Amino acid sequence: MPCRRSEACTSLGLGAHSSLCRVCSSPSEKTGRILTEFLRFYEDQYGVALFNSMRHEIEGTGLPQAQLLWRKVPLEERIIFSGNLFQYQEDNKKWRNRFSLVPHNYGLVLYENKVAYERQVPPRAVINSAGYKILTSVDQYLELVGNSLPGTTSKSGNAPILKCPTQFPLILWHPYARHYYFCMMTEAEQDKWQAVMQDCVRHCNNGIPEDSKVEGPAFTDAIRMYRQSKELYGTWEMLCGNEVQILSNLVMEELGPELKAELSPRLRGKPQERQRQWIQISDAVYRMVYEQAEAHFQGVLSKLQLARPAMEAVIRTDMDQIITSKEHLASKIRAFILPKAEVCVRNHVQPYIPSILEALMVPTSQGFTEVRDVFFKEVTDMNLNVINEGGIDKLGEYMEKLSQLAYHPLKMQSCYEKMEPLRLDGLQQRFDVSSTSVFKQRAQIHMREQMDNAVYTFETLLHQELGKGPTKEELCKSIQRILERVLKKYDYDSSSVRKRFFREALLQVTIPFLLKKLAPTCKSELPRFQELIFEDFARFILVENTYEEVVLQTVVKDILQAVKEAAVQRKHNLYRDSMVMHNSDPNLHLLAEGAPIDWGEEYGDSGGDRGEGSCSPGSPEAATLSEKRRRAKQVMSVVQDEDTGLPFQAGSEPPSPASPDSVTEVRSLLSQGLRAESPPPESSLLNGDPAQESPQPTAAPRASSPPVSPAQHLPPGKAVDLEPPKPSDQETGEQVSSPSGCPRIRTTEDSLGMQTEF
Repeated sequence: MPCRRSEACTSLGLGAHSSLCRVCSSPSEKTGRILTEFLRFYEDQYGVALFNSMRHEIEGTGLPQAQLLWRKVPLEERIIFSGNLFQYQEDNKKWRNRFSLVPHNYGLVLYENKVAYERQVPPRAVINSAGYKILTSVDQYLELVGNSLPGTTSKSGNAPILKCPTQFPLILWHPYARHYYFCMMTEAEQDKWQAVMQDCVRHCNNGIPEDSKVEGPAFTDAIRMYRQSKELYGTWEMLCGNEVQILSNLVMEELGPELKAELSPRLRGKPQERQRQWIQISDAVYRMVYEQAEAHFQGVLSKLQLARPAMEAVIRTDMDQIITSKEHLASKIRAFILPKAEVCVRNHVQPYIPSILEALMVPTSQGFTEVRDVFFKEVTDMNLNVINEGGIDKLGEYMEKLSQLAYHPLKMQSCYEKMEPLRLDGLQQRFDVSSTSVFKQRAQIHMREQMDNAVYTFETLLHQELGKGPTKEELCKSIQRILERVLKKYDYDSSSVRKRFFREALLQVTIPFLLKKLAPTCKSELPRFQELIFEDFARFILVENTYEEVVLQTVVKDILQAVKEAAVQRKHNLYRDSMVMHNSDPNLHLLAEGAPIDWGEEYGDSGGDRGEGSCSPGSPEAATLSEKRRRAKQVMSVVQDEDTGLPFQAGSEPPSPASPDSVTEVRSLLSQGLRAESPPPESSLLNGDPAQESPQPTAAPRASSPPVSPAQHLPPGKAVDLEPPKPSDQETGEQVSSPSGCPRIRTTEDSLGMQTEF
């Protein structure tokens, strides 16, 4: 395979034997050494994680029973967002209008135009946004670029590296990979696309599924142990994406500064030209690192998976002996470090726990309260529309939209933005917290999960009620009654989720700080405890892990007490641990075992057009029901008139009827059964603005869903010559498609959890 950096040198005009190529072997060798060292940590942690997983299954210690149901079958074939935007093409330095859509795996897919999408022409690019930051200002971008390569700050009067034709840019910035430049015509469009792209970043950052009980914990623990071996403690902002992306970031964290010191003095041209060259060089090296990391990681993972059955057999046979051996080791380590650890906790950690907890509780609880309010409003609006527009005839359409509420970037944005004010003023430097973004994104993921759980529970209970054949009046009363039941369950689960989040966040802040404080006096003494571990159990018990568990035990009591006191005082609507919500619906979880509910199929209005809009060129005027349902699964859209040549030209819309101003008034309207006029729930967005629906079927632009196929695992920016690229949760960067083939959207939903580190 040709050297990527040789290609980069030629494209930059540096020559095939430039300084970059002369050090070509050095980064590759350095990458190999880093990967080899890290993967030794991973192999060690794999055995520990396997033992912990099997012990957890046997002992059965787990979380409290949740009251809300959760969706076992994810919503597939869902398109989150679609519309036009301008993209800057670096090859010809021009801005081009692109049709873009975001499928349910949150890979940003760019097409030449909407006609190309409808004709199933392969997309021009698929972007996995893990690790990226969304910037809304060229000045922000120029500052980050200037900081990435010292000595290249442009003087006043010099042309900057990027000029935006409008005042509303959106830039995807990554510390190592290539950057993407977009712009919109209006501030409103910029806000909407920012919310969508931030949702993409949030989802793609969460690349390691939580249901991975062995490989996931082993990987994140290995990352933590490796960085601590380099004396890097605290949270790490680049722990985002899938395993290969995270591993590439780990390599670049070490390799990047060395490469920068070697090459930056040799870059030629004006400051902005040197900045452009460095961005391209960094991206080329990052792609090389990604490919190398993928090959190394998959090789070690395959070897471990082959060895796993034999390891499991040993654990099952000797579980009691392994536990006894580990407890003996822990007691010896505890006797050694406990006096030092307790003094450190008492003097440096304990006084700050309440202030850290308060800083976390305020924005997080406001966000969960907003989730509750948004859910209440959407269901209440739906109930009023059932009163006004013919009862069950429209119910399928409304419920299909409600089922996607947790994935609607704009409707959820008011919840997510409550986390933005999170600050640990005066504490971030003390506890070496590089950024609060890991806490913000974790809380936002919890919000989305709880919203989807509330919606799904409401769906399940309402579907059961509909089996009784209620009248319209009975249906409205049932909807209100079910809503109140679900809100009670939400309040309980919300409290449990937030308390768990607070405990985990406090541990993430304090444990690395304690380990760093104790390292000078304790870490050098740990090797002498290795002789206490039987050789047969050495794969499942590590001195370093046991030491960290002992350190954790010294502070966890104070953390639990602080969270408990907050709950006792009913701060932010937290429930006490002693309060157990007895399961008033013993058969509720049995309902979730049934087949997924298809509202469009069971309760849809087959006679109506249901707002899909005009037919695409060449397609028959009357679409089949299955095609309609597939198109209806678009959560929100930004659709433009292709003839105009400009994005985001919205036509004027009729003013919407006024909504009730208060919850009290809404409840009054429902209780009195008034047939008051009220706007329906927001449907697809026309040019980014809510489209107001009338009681009569209306036409809106339609978006067809591309065919489905398995995702391909490709390196970042990999050109595809034989078949079109496919959006994948495992990809990073951009994929350039071939001129032939059909676009395919992956429909396997990833887990919503995010791996974090202590």
